[in-house]
Amino acid sequence: MDPVISVRQLGSDDWQEWRAMRLAALAEAPDAFCSTLEEWSGEGDREDRWRARLEEVELNLFAEIDGRVGGMVSATGPVDGESELISMWVAPEERGKGVGDALVRAVLCWARRQGARRVALDVREGNRHALALYERQGFADSGEAPGPDEPFPELHMLAHLG
Repeated sequence: MDPVISVRQLGSDDWQEWRAMRLAALAEAPDAFCSTLEEWSGEGDREDRWRARLEEVELNLFAEIDGRVGGMVSATGPVDGESELISMWVAPEERGKGVGDALVRAVLCWARRQGARRVALDVREGNRHALALYERQGFADSGEAPGPDEPFPELHMLAHLG
């Protein structure tokens, strides 16, 4: 039997759940994010900061698989017709089960409802599983470099929403 995957939107009152998942993501995949575990730990680990992050970024989602939180993603609202998919992470034990696909589909649907014409993201070139996920969901390399590529080169990808 296939696992049951549901996606739910988070608000600032969900900061403790978001905090736990985000810290796990930063610890497990330190090279995948622009933030670090150190920046969000110690003095940076404050309720007001976690709440602010959930308020400042328009869309924050969790995917639950058979009742367990299995992944997360966020997205910015459209600017000049473009939303950005950020902070994507799937727990290692839930990878390969459709969690990432469910999260990306939810972002694409939300962006379309917000009036976006395309969704952008940046991904490490060597992250072949993430690249395959994004390509399955209609993203393609835009040919634009997202910025300095040291020490981990990134690709800038776009999905056109039609």
